[in-house]
Amino acid sequence: MKLSTLCLRRLLAPACALMFASTSVAAEYFDETKATTIFAFDSVSIPHVQNLRLEMRTPTKHPANPVVPRGAPGAADARGVQFYGSVIRENGKFRMWYVAFDDDKENKVASARWRAAYAESDDGVRWVKPNLGLVEFHGNKDNNIISTDPYPLGFVNVKVLRDDEDPDPARRYKISSHVYFRQERRLGTLAPFVSTDGLSWKMERPVKSVKAELPEDDLVLPKIHFEPSGGLYKWDGMFFASGQNSMDAPRPYHGRVARVYQSPDFKNWSQTSAISLVRPQQHTLLGSGRSREGEQVHEGISVWNRGNVLLGIFGIWHGAREWKDVTIDLGFAVSNDGVAFREPAHEWTFLKRGDDGAWDQGGLIQGQGFQNVEEQTYVYYGAWDPRHWEEEPPRGGVGIAVLPRDRFGDLVLEEAGQGPGDYQLPVVQSEFVTAPVNTKAGTPHEFHVNADGLSNEAGLRVELLDAQMRPLENYSGKNSAVVRESGFQTPISWAGKTGITDLPERIRLRVIFEGAKKKDIRFSALYVKSATQK
Repeated sequence: MKLSTLCLRRLLAPACALMFASTSVAAEYFDETKATTIFAFDSVSIPHVQNLRLEMRTPTKHPANPVVPRGAPGAADARGVQFYGSVIRENGKFRMWYVAFDDDKENKVASARWRAAYAESDDGVRWVKPNLGLVEFHGNKDNNIISTDPYPLGFVNVKVLRDDEDPDPARRYKISSHVYFRQERRLGTLAPFVSTDGLSWKMERPVKSVKAELPEDDLVLPKIHFEPSGGLYKWDGMFFASGQNSMDAPRPYHGRVARVYQSPDFKNWSQTSAISLVRPQQHTLLGSGRSREGEQVHEGISVWNRGNVLLGIFGIWHGAREWKDVTIDLGFAVSNDGVAFREPAHEWTFLKRGDDGAWDQGGLIQGQGFQNVEEQTYVYYGAWDPRHWEEEPPRGGVGIAVLPRDRFGDLVLEEAGQGPGDYQLPVVQSEFVTAPVNTKAGTPHEFHVNADGLSNEAGLRVELLDAQMRPLENYSGKNSAVVRESGFQTPISWAGKTGITDLPERIRLRVIFEGAKKKDIRFSALYVKSATQK
């Protein structure tokens, strides 16, 4: 039997997972989330471009998928592992929160069968579901269910945020959850929880009573149907809960769109919301009674907060008249203001649903799990096949989509715009200039590039400019830096100097593709960071 065939066997998935990782010697990388990242696909951070073209990258599904499968019969997650959840990496350990759905068909309160559960891993691939001993289920506490007060409150979606800026240790962790309340029918809403350790949680507001669903008097959002939390993130001092609904807006649209509510303290939430993402097809109204049909945005946006930019994954809903024909893929979006998201590539599919018979057939769902692990980027995702909505078979699991580290998309040479002349004196250069980047006077700053295809015949010439695009003499022209080595975090050096202190408060970077083999260059990102950041 061939080794590739063996890798398809779930029995040997952990071994194959190790083979799937890079076999090169592990390098020491700084944490890119602590730097200012200028991604190739971010048209706000790179607004000025000449003779370059953006090419997005499609990730590979990890051979160990699903890395978190459903549990055995009778377990809290026997019926479903729904990764409307989160992954956070702390002190070398990966921590995951997800939604577990049990197989107790005797329980007629469906919402009570949905609980938040926990898993952890040392490498992000091999996961265990620890016995937390916190919540009784089927007569004992030997399970991985997290404790929530009030309980039981049925969770459909949970996103976890670690908030080190909160001075109160009891509020270090925050959950935004999708729960239900009732008017004439069951409606979705937000329930915010806080925790000291991420395992025992308390709702931000006291609740009088609860039977799996939230009392109407205890809502923090308006009494409308809203399905959080596609994403939970903090931006410019405000908390944002992303989700979906299709209620009226100033500009009419069809069906599900991504919408956000905000809060200054995680306890008191705005009674107004903002539209984050609407796909082009949704501006054509299909009419009442057709909310399942057409192309839509499914379940909000799960976010990777990179400090100066937000990367997001959302559901690409392929609607139909009947449930049996509805499918879901995953799309990719970006935001520079915390509210409005855009697709860097028009209607591009980040990750496609699995083929029929695969564990992720029919539909994918987004979780808030993004991790750079050695030379790879892990994007965690879940599965839900909407074609079987009415028959409700077992669902879900957690998978990993893998990219080279931070290489979501690349700028490459666009030869169609080139004029006559050789590579040394082109009539029109291939280059880009960034938007202004803030620096701190007197603090050494380091610059790194994430690029491939570099060599002695293919280089990136890097110049520093002021905010008015005037070259800084010591770092431009004959004094510019040239990077000829591929890598995920290749340092940029000006005359052997990497820690630059004599900078104005706002700078731009100009990057020129040059050399006989410049068409080999794939530029993914630039990083600007304080020399003291790790």
